[in-house]
Amino acid sequence: MQSRKFTYIVVAVMSIMVLLACKMGNKANSNSSSSNSSSSNSAAEETGVEKVKPAAGTGNVQGKVLYNSKPVENIEVKLCETFNRFLGGCGGKTYTAKTDKDGDYVITNVPPQTYEGLLVRVFDTDSSIFATTGIAGISAAKYEVVADKTLFATTTHIFKGDLKLVSPKAAEKVRGEGLELKWDSYADAAYYKLSVFANDHNVTAPYVNKRIDGTSLTVDTPLQKGTYRWKVEAFNSQDRKLAESADGIEFTVTD
Repeated sequence: MQSRKFTYIVVAVMSIMVLLACKMGNKANSNSSSSNSSSSNSAAEETGVEKVKPAAGTGNVQGKVLYNSKPVENIEVKLCETFNRFLGGCGGKTYTAKTDKDGDYVITNVPPQTYEGLLVRVFDTDSSIFATTGIAGISAAKYEVVADKTLFATTTHIFKGDLKLVSPKAAEKVRGEGLELKWDSYADAAYYKLSVFANDHNVTAPYVNKRIDGTSLTVDTPLQKGTYRWKVEAFNSQDRKLAESADGIEFTVTD
């Protein structure tokens, strides 16, 4: 397995696909997501105006990348012949392009066939976002490239992983009663979603995607003794995800 990590993160796209942040690594870390089932594993397509005509006998893949609902320039997009989100990531022959000032990209002269992944790099990090289909967004969307045609991929909305959690800090020991969870405000965020999960699978998660308009929450019911993981995500006024906190931030309730 490659050492690079994929953070899976899914944002709903149209009615049949979602987007996930992904990092390659030794284990798959699922983030909060919304997903819809589809009877097909093929990615949803859009219509548009071709920026470049495909060379004879080949096809193009064209799309757009946005952050905070605005175009993002110089973002790498990779079309993968094979793709396994859990083992190995992108494989086989790959074709790449970068977005222009309008956030548009065109992957040109692609041999006709079905491709198993379209990865959009999150700025200059090792993280990428890819579209998924199926129940709970388990399957990566596939792309059918046809000779002499341009496939218009659904717009990708990327987000960052730099939201800072203030307290409790990683590995901190705290009391369960009156515990206050705090994080830094994020630029252009209209609201946040908070999730807290107990490492003990017998303990019900106290908060899952709880919407919060501020930057803190005092737990309304004391947490049981044990270790918990927590995550916060920031969203803009158009419900587009801007950022999330790092994976694996844990704290321990001692009493």
